[in-house]
Amino acid sequence: MIADALTLLVAFLVLLGALISLVASIGLLRLPDMFTRMHAVSKAGTAGSGLVLVAVAIHSADLATVVKCMAAIGFIFLTTPISAHLLAKAELKARQSRTETPESGV
Repeated sequence: MIADALTLLVAFLVLLGALISLVASIGLLRLPDMFTRMHAVSKAGTAGSGLVLVAVAIHSADLATVVKCMAAIGFIFLTTPISAHLLAKAELKARQSRTETPESGV
């Protein structure tokens, strides 16, 4: 009975993670500008991959696999916001440099 409940929980987490990742990819294709696309991918992609890794950790009976999954979740949760922030800064700087007009003369 417990094994069946764990199997259902793992299946639910994998399906939910896959659905959230699908929403992130649809957002990447459908949203209008770079900032909203990046927001959709960074938030939903992190949640989707985190849920799938939690499902793998629950399904696995091996302590090493659980530790690796938790380390991967921590790594994803730490690096995704930082990379999204750096991409946003780069895009903002690129937009500012495109709108500046070069000074004429010297």
